[in-house]
Amino acid sequence: MEPEDMYVLSGDGAIISSPSPKPYPHKPPKCSDCAPLFMKAYHMRNAGAVIHSHGMESCLATMINPHLKEFRITHMEMIKGIQGHGYYDELVIPIIENTAYENELTDSLAKAIEAYPKTTAVLVRNHGIYVWGDSWISAKTQSECYHYLFDAAIKLHQLGLDWSTPDHGPIQVVKGVPSVDCRMNVSKKARIADSNCNGKPFPRCIVLDIEGTTTPISFVTDILFPYAQNNVGRHLSATYASAETQDDIKLLRSQVEDDLKQGVIGAVPIPSEDAEKEEVIAALVANVEAMIKADRKITALKQLQGHIWRTGFETNELKGIVFDDVPEALEKWHASGVKVYIYSSGSRLAQRLLFGNTKFGDLRKYLSGYFDTAVGNKREKRSYVEITDTLGVDKPSEILFLTDIYQEAIAAKAAGMEAIISVRPGNSPLPDNHGFKTINSFLEV
Repeated sequence: MEPEDMYVLSGDGAIISSPSPKPYPHKPPKCSDCAPLFMKAYHMRNAGAVIHSHGMESCLATMINPHLKEFRITHMEMIKGIQGHGYYDELVIPIIENTAYENELTDSLAKAIEAYPKTTAVLVRNHGIYVWGDSWISAKTQSECYHYLFDAAIKLHQLGLDWSTPDHGPIQVVKGVPSVDCRMNVSKKARIADSNCNGKPFPRCIVLDIEGTTTPISFVTDILFPYAQNNVGRHLSATYASAETQDDIKLLRSQVEDDLKQGVIGAVPIPSEDAEKEEVIAALVANVEAMIKADRKITALKQLQGHIWRTGFETNELKGIVFDDVPEALEKWHASGVKVYIYSSGSRLAQRLLFGNTKFGDLRKYLSGYFDTAVGNKREKRSYVEITDTLGVDKPSEILFLTDIYQEAIAAKAAGMEAIISVRPGNSPLPDNHGFKTINSFLEV
């Protein structure tokens, strides 16, 4: 294709210039019926380029279950190639129904783009996919990753494996019907059909707090925080020259500079990069100890703590602690097809370390993703709206949030989620007439 073969359109979709007709047997030029759909991506997502593909994988992925309105996949390496996603995240792509003429898809595509603010693609059943990015390179790269993931899902399905779960285990079948139509809890201790099977409401997604919910508060306050504080100097000395630690130091240095300007108590100047290593480490340790003592929830501190804890877990000096009912509940929900996520003020690295190293083994196979305060403060409504948008559910009420903090339950409820308060040993008392259901064990859910 040459430049003179292309249509040039204005921002409102009007044709500015069109190709000159070519002699027979060429057909007269005609602007693509996809033009209004491309314009939606440009206007609603500020896209720099849009690709429309009829790739066989994108078509078949929508046909495996004709009732699903979304394609979901997690724990696959190529998810990292999709803007805003990582390996542990769940990738959600809306599926719209095909029409006889492509321009008739415009409204349904626009609704899907609006309903799924995190998506960079929309699938059209029995047809193909629209993919966009901030440049043609981004759109092309993501398109390749999407088609790889569709192909992987098709092959996993052929093997009888569920591509949408973290462990990609066997597809659960009830009376010959795949679990996507009627998800059945196959836990040894409890066989409970979900809302698709018996009419009882059951959440599509469950979001869990950690402290006081899955894990005793004392584990964080009496074990994790002291371990990080007691090992800051050792960790920095042992890893000082590494790129990761230098990045940690850079973040801390920036935070401390702001603290000094604002007169934060406990902040002390950090010597320049040319100073002796021991001088820099001593100043860093002093600042970190002050931050931990003040219980500050800041990125620079959380990032360093996560790296220190990682060493502790790797050397078996630390072991993740969860309440005894947690593993069984996670297994039950996972078998039911319910997606489970973590939302904690701790970093996503810290979350994965805790659940990946418990006395019950690695529990991450039951988890579909992790959220930290990058999505917002846990006591603010907008944080839960952001989580809802990311999970791509039809209604916020399809998400159940479990927490021990009354103010967090209030914020989640304000965003439309269902909320239950976890009552565990060591938790703070709740206000009278708080109005929320409470549980003492996840097995009560």
